[in-house]
Parts: sequence; structure tokens; C-alpha cells
Amino acid sequence: MLFSSMSFIFLFLPAVLLLYFLLPEKFRNAVLLIFSIIFYAWGEPVYCLVMLAVSLINYLAALMMKDNNRRIVLASAVAADLGVLIYFKYSGFVIENINALFSQDIPSWRVALPIGISFYTFQSISYIVDVYRREIPVQRNFFKLLLFISFFPQMVAGPILKYHDVLPYLGKRCVTPEKFAYGLKRFIAGLSKKMLIANVLGAVADRVFEGNGVHYPAWMSWVGVLAYTFQIYYDFSGYSDMAIGLGALFGFRFMENFNYPYISRSVTDFWRRWHISLSTWFREYLYIPLGGNRRGKWRNVCNLFIVFLATGIWHGASWNFVLWGVWHGVFLAVEKFTKLHERVPAVLCRIYTAAVVFSGWILFRSPTVADAWAMVKRMTGFAEKSEILFPAELFLNNGEIIAFTAAALLIFPIWGNLAGVSAQESPVPLWRRVAVNIILCVLFFLSVTKIATTTGNPFIYFRF
Repeated sequence: MLFSSMSFIFLFLPAVLLLYFLLPEKFRNAVLLIFSIIFYAWGEPVYCLVMLAVSLINYLAALMMKDNNRRIVLASAVAADLGVLIYFKYSGFVIENINALFSQDIPSWRVALPIGISFYTFQSISYIVDVYRREIPVQRNFFKLLLFISFFPQMVAGPILKYHDVLPYLGKRCVTPEKFAYGLKRFIAGLSKKMLIANVLGAVADRVFEGNGVHYPAWMSWVGVLAYTFQIYYDFSGYSDMAIGLGALFGFRFMENFNYPYISRSVTDFWRRWHISLSTWFREYLYIPLGGNRRGKWRNVCNLFIVFLATGIWHGASWNFVLWGVWHGVFLAVEKFTKLHERVPAVLCRIYTAAVVFSGWILFRSPTVADAWAMVKRMTGFAEKSEILFPAELFLNNGEIIAFTAAALLIFPIWGNLAGVSAQESPVPLWRRVAVNIILCVLFFLSVTKIATTTGNPFIYFRF
């Protein structure tokens, strides 16, 4: 089930809200858990068993953890979590590369990837590691742990929750009218990002990437890559906004996942602002255990490289994702050594960061490394020239031009400053509240209209 679907907005969400607030407080976790299972099973009921198995493994491992076996239990549980992830996500990729490298003919297979497996396995690891570190008590109620792992607002595409952050909300929660209104605002804002910007610009990116720019002049390839640059940001940050908003409706508070990453002054700054939950997960559960920056500059650079190699692999079983992670890791290492971004004007820093990120998205979006290189050649004029001339008005319609304009403006904190949606406690003047509510009503109407007239609105990160 998708957040950007009529069945979710007008059937599923009203039903869970109605039962949640009508039933006594002691039943509210049960309501959320039942509806979370229904939400996940809506499209692929068989893979509910995988998610339940992962939850049970970590629940039992935490119960078994004693002073004399802590490391063995931790290693076994993490190995099981990663084993499930590797089997479903990487087994076919590994076998194909073994065959190619050693001229073997091992039968290869591509199993269907359960939605959200990259997210809920990482959340399970956060739980068992937190128990091992004695940062949190063992959760003896299996259903509370299952709710943490399966909670429908975030389980299929994040933000990646850490158990110690969610633990306070697994008991009693308070939902005030202000928090509920805040949740609705965040949800509508995210839905609007998805339907009115990401989907519109995604159509432009698809025309260029899926045709590999063969029938377009070089400048249109640039437009296609820029469209994808905006699409992935507004698609994923839109989902995160919806997840944060839905969590607020039920009294949960999730961490922010994006903080205007396209105005970053360095690649390091970009990763403090982009997919924040993934960055903080890797920092807490991989970078710091490897030694972080405590063992000298070279070891620090090595640790950063490992983290971003893992980041690339986490995103997909393909060499273009691996190289995308390495690409960012190289620039992070250069920044660590040179500190040039701290000694040059801010405008040059932002241009440099945009160029690195923009180039990286070519690798990220292209099906293969060869396709990415072909796109680069077309963008730089080294590919075969197209004999067909396309006026801009034939390539971009009015709706796409408006979406481009909105996307370019909203990379700056214009909306957040106007609506005060970046913090639940922000005091907002009455006239601004009225204006924001009117704008949100219009955006909601336009988004629902868009949903009703299109078929299928999957989020990009559903496949990760």
C-alpha cells in the first residue's frame, strides 16, 4: 500500500485513526500493530513472515544475552539479520559476478525483494546492539518490539529508527490537538512534494534516462539529470515528511531525515543534511565501532571510505551503487585532508558540492555503469549528435516548467520558515497559520486529483 493512494488516504488512515482514538489507551499499541501488519501484507503477504522472523530472532537473542555470552549472541543475531538481507538483496548479484570473474556457470537467481527489508533489518540491528551496549533494557514484550520494527508510517522507506529513540513512545503517548494538526500539515506537505513535484519531474527524467538521451541534444540530457536530482529529493523527503506526520498523529516523534541538503557547503555537510537517519545509523553502528576519528587521520579516512562503500552497497545490488558510494567517499576523504571548503568563498563551495552531488546522481539513476558513462558523453558533447532539434516547449510542458520552478525555490527553507513545520513547538502568527492552512488545502486537493488521474505512484526508495 502506498501513502499516495486513494485507498490509504480515504480508507486505511481514517480507519486506523478512528479505532485508535475510540478504543481505550491500553489497546492503542495493538491497533497500531494490527494495522501495520495489514499495511505491509496489503501487497505481499508472504513476506510478512520474513519481517516476523527477523523480529523474533532479535527478540529471542536479546532474552538470551547474558554476561558470559554477550558477544556471541550479538554476532549471531547481527549475522542472521545481515544474512536475510544478503539473501534477498545481493545473492543474485554475488553469483553473477563470481560467474563473470571465474568463468563459472553457477545457477543464478533473482528473488523478489521484500519491501522495506533494508530499513527493518537495520532497525532490528539497532535494537540488539543497544541491548548489548546496555543502553536500553531488554524488551520482554514481543509485540512492543514488533511494533517498533513494523510500524507502518516508516517501515517500508524510513526514516530508519533507532530503538533507544523510540523506546519512550512504546508506552504511554500524548496526542494534543497541536501535535495532531502538525502531523496533518507534515503529511500534506510530503504528499504535495511527491505528487506535484517528484512525479512530474520524474516523467522528464524517465524520458531522458530510459531513452539514454539518444534522440535529444546534449542540453536536454542536462535537463534530464537535473530533473532526477530534484525528483529523488522531493520523492524521498516527501515520503519522510509523510512518515513524520503520520507518526505525530499517533504521538510518536521521529527524527528529521532531510535538512535542505542542496544548499550544503561541502560533501560532508551534504551528508549531515541528506538521509540523516541513514547517516546517523552508520555513524553509531559502523563508523564509531571502527574507531571513528580517534585513531589518526589515515585511519579516519579509511573508516569513512568503508562507511560510504557500505552506504553504496546498502542502496542496491549493482556496481553503479557501489561506485556512487565510493564517489562520495573519495570527496569526503579529500575534504578531511585539505579542508579547502573551509578556506574558499561559500558560493564556490556550494557550486563544488552541487557538481559532486549532481554527477553522483547520474551513477545512481543509470541502470548500469556503462549507461552512466554514455549519459556523461552525451552531456559533454562526445556522443553522436542528434539530427532532431527539440524546442524547449516540445520537451517541457507548462506543468513541468512550473514543477521545475517550484523545485528550484523549495530547496531553500522558504516553506519551513513560512509554515513553521520544521518544529512542532514553533510559534506561528495567526495570519501565517491561516495562509498556510489555505495553501495546504489547495495542495491536498491538487495532490488527490493527481492521484485519481494517474496509475501507480511508487516511491523511489521502496526498492531499497
